[in-house]
Amino acid sequence: MSQLSLFNSDDFYQFPEELLEYTNHFLSEKEASRLEEKLLKETPWKQNSQKMYDKTVLTPRLTAWYGNENKFYHLGENKFLVNQWSPELLNLKLKIEKFSGYKFNSVLLNLYRDGNDSVAWHRDKESELGNRPVIASVSLGQTRNFDFRKVDDHQKKYSLPLHHGSLLIMKGDLQQNWEHRIAKSLKIIKPRINLTFRLIKEIE
Repeated sequence: MSQLSLFNSDDFYQFPEELLEYTNHFLSEKEASRLEEKLLKETPWKQNSQKMYDKTVLTPRLTAWYGNENKFYHLGENKFLVNQWSPELLNLKLKIEKFSGYKFNSVLLNLYRDGNDSVAWHRDKESELGNRPVIASVSLGQTRNFDFRKVDDHQKKYSLPLHHGSLLIMKGDLQQNWEHRIAKSLKIIKPRINLTFRLIKEIE
């Protein structure tokens, strides 16, 4: 699979470009817009809570999990029953698998309603994902910057604009050595949906 040059020449020598595969128009404009509209209307979005500094706060985005029928998933300290695949999400999963050669059994949907919604710096390194997890991320709607920073050197930061219908595959040692986030924005922006396909250990 061909890879695009994601960064300028100065950054290229510092960021391990082999850890990312980016396809800007993985879905056509029509396909992406149709899927975005359907997901906005039909997804059972939920706002979860999490502990931060001994306080329980609402996460600044809405989420939904989908996966194989009647399967429980364990991720970190959480155990959950996923929603059954919709035809649209299952078709998208199969399309990504055919294109990339990787396999997935679940997808986490995130809805960033406006510039106030975000996700803080983190790594997807739960043991249920394996040592070198592959995560395929499809973006729909508003373009948002996807920021990276080196775990042991926060001065090393890079940013990618993720466009409507794009596919980003994160792999290798990325989750071990780099954190990522979607920052808040002061601009008035439209909603964005992010779909992250993963291979997670299933619980019978």
